[in-house]
Amino acid sequence: MNFEFSAEQQMLREEARKFLEESASSLVVRQVLDGPEFYHAALWRAVSELGWTGTAIPEDYGGQGLGYLELCVLAEELGRRLAPIPFASSIYLAAEFLMAAGTESQKKRWLPGLADGSVIGTYAPRGEVALRDGALTGTLCPVADGCVAHVAIVRAGDDLALLDLAGAGIERGELASIDPTRNQAELRLAGAPAEHLGPPGAAGELEARVYDRAAVLLAFEQLGGAQAALEMGRDYALERYAFGRPIGSFQAIKHMLADMFVATELARSNCYYGAWALAQGRPELPLAAATARVAATQGYQHCAKNNIQVHGGMGFTWEFDCHLYYRRSKLLALQLGSLARWKDLLVTRLARSHREAKAT
Repeated sequence: MNFEFSAEQQMLREEARKFLEESASSLVVRQVLDGPEFYHAALWRAVSELGWTGTAIPEDYGGQGLGYLELCVLAEELGRRLAPIPFASSIYLAAEFLMAAGTESQKKRWLPGLADGSVIGTYAPRGEVALRDGALTGTLCPVADGCVAHVAIVRAGDDLALLDLAGAGIERGELASIDPTRNQAELRLAGAPAEHLGPPGAAGELEARVYDRAAVLLAFEQLGGAQAALEMGRDYALERYAFGRPIGSFQAIKHMLADMFVATELARSNCYYGAWALAQGRPELPLAAATARVAATQGYQHCAKNNIQVHGGMGFTWEFDCHLYYRRSKLLALQLGSLARWKDLLVTRLARSHREAKAT
């Protein structure tokens, strides 16, 4: 069991980091935060042209056909720069649902567009909707990146539906959220034409399978954000002087940064375990996904909060970037379900693993 990335994957990380440092600065994030756009279109085009959106999509459907380890590397770097693009909704969720449950015609229609970035997808699991006679009626809220998506996978009770958001009977409304760089929407459906996705009554099973995959990828985004917040706090502690010495020399700041480091490294080890299980298609994936999700959520929230504390009064101001990471940590903590839900899953899966180990 090797938890190290290969030389090629490390090179991919270096190139991705260099590109994002130049193209996804905090100024880019603030353009979306302060402006009228829901995401940064130029950055989205750039990462699509680099092939990132098609990383784990098979070549038969227009993707790169690389693998999940490469996608984990990119997810970490995107999280590190707080990239204000609908990458997670399109790639971790919509594309994964289509690959897991789509018919051949559904895959050929939508996956090439998701792979080249011309199509933005999302998953809408929350709301009161009914699927009858090939049409959806009801309200979905909140829907991540719902203001910009072209296609949505909709959970309607025990069924999944594939919804072309350019069709009739659809109204969208923007919702306020703690992190406007990742927009949230309300979708109101009145007989919107839709197709079944997957077998009838299989929504719960398919959602659990896709969520385990997405949890690992999202955990890497959280890991990247936690690492960036840690480095931001460390650098400020070395530069900021008080009473003639760097504030990083004070014991309270040292302990705070040490705790942030421990939380980040714990998240990293669990993320790597999840990446291994995901890439190898291992039966341990459900347990590894829950572990990575819990550790990365806690680590990111801890680092984002304490980064503000290290900065002191300046950390609470709009001009400093601390709040950008705090916002994103809070948003990602609720994506795919709350931390409490994933803790429950972790306990359940640990107990199951223990029973199975005793049985053998």
